[in-house]
Amino acid sequence: MSTRTPPASEAASAPEAASASQAASASACASTPALVPAPPSAPVRPRSAPPPGARAVVAVVMAALAGTVLLDAPPPATTRTERPPATTRAASDTGPVPAPGPAPATATRSAAGPGSPAPLGSPGSPGAPATPVLFAGKAFDTCEAPSLTVMRAWRGSPYGAVGIYFGGRGRGCPVQKELTPAWVASAHAMGWRLLPLFVGSQAPCVDSLAKRRFAIGSDPTGQGTKEGGDAVRAASALGIGTSSPLYLDIEAYRRGDTACAATTLAFVRAWNREVRRLGYLPGFYSSADTGVRDLEAQRRAGTKDLPGVMWFARWRGQPALLTESVLHPEAWTPHARIHQYAGNVTETYGGHTVAIDRNAMDAPVARVTAPARFAARVPVPLSFVGSRRP
Repeated sequence: MSTRTPPASEAASAPEAASASQAASASACASTPALVPAPPSAPVRPRSAPPPGARAVVAVVMAALAGTVLLDAPPPATTRTERPPATTRAASDTGPVPAPGPAPATATRSAAGPGSPAPLGSPGSPGAPATPVLFAGKAFDTCEAPSLTVMRAWRGSPYGAVGIYFGGRGRGCPVQKELTPAWVASAHAMGWRLLPLFVGSQAPCVDSLAKRRFAIGSDPTGQGTKEGGDAVRAASALGIGTSSPLYLDIEAYRRGDTACAATTLAFVRAWNREVRRLGYLPGFYSSADTGVRDLEAQRRAGTKDLPGVMWFARWRGQPALLTESVLHPEAWTPHARIHQYAGNVTETYGGHTVAIDRNAMDAPVARVTAPARFAARVPVPLSFVGSRRP
């Protein structure tokens, strides 16, 4: 976003690298938002069959509904893939994270590579929520959720997923006037897949001057636990269901400050524990050279309560999803990485220009549970969807 400074780029020249190393900041969208109230329950529909005189009306209504994309329609794209996971992967990760190294040649190898979440229903999760939904392709994130008109126009773009800043006191765009349960349901019905981002308290040594007033306090564990609960409540109020990833945004901070890094790690681990306990999958966004580097070191050391998905920022201009130098090649694989590879750019589709950051991903997306009746407010003709499918 336009409020970000670019992360360090390994491909940059020395002067460029010095400038870029100021850090990746997620569109750090700032004060604690009011939670969106849960939508009123749907009216009870009579179970009896319609009288004979009403059957013609019913037939007309059913024909009209055929022209609207339902809530669970797949994303209409030719270069994107959305698929169920090949193995059971999920919202709990309570055991130690394995150190990198050659994985045994067994049938379970793809189920839990280094940094991967453990199966659903493991200790610490309330029951066994649905398996997370995966998406592979291009995504964008922007500080404030665009209008549904823009989202409809952008279906002609190469993007199939969008990052939404749904909560946290550190957001740069705290108002989010478009972001409601109706927006979530309608965007999902159009085929968009959602990446929920939570910008809460930040590292005490955060680089961004604007973020320093949101620094983690003297009780990082208690604060992380509280904000993890806040994140789940805010996501649930928007119709984002259990097993969905919630991505904690930790902006770039001063590299080499061990006390600051330790405080930040305590906060992140507590946030992760609470999010998992409540049935969601904790993800993590940060600069490749600060937050991501530090969490990779903890993963190698076998530290518990690390995120299940890694979203790393390194603005090199081109995606490098599986070749990031600070991550072991098998860390946070399979299906658990997002690379933010460019930021503060503008793109125009369907006559609408938006300032965005560009991402490549193979990772979980939100499981939308918002009532389908909301999606009917912004119908997408099936003829349009068909034109975008392979």
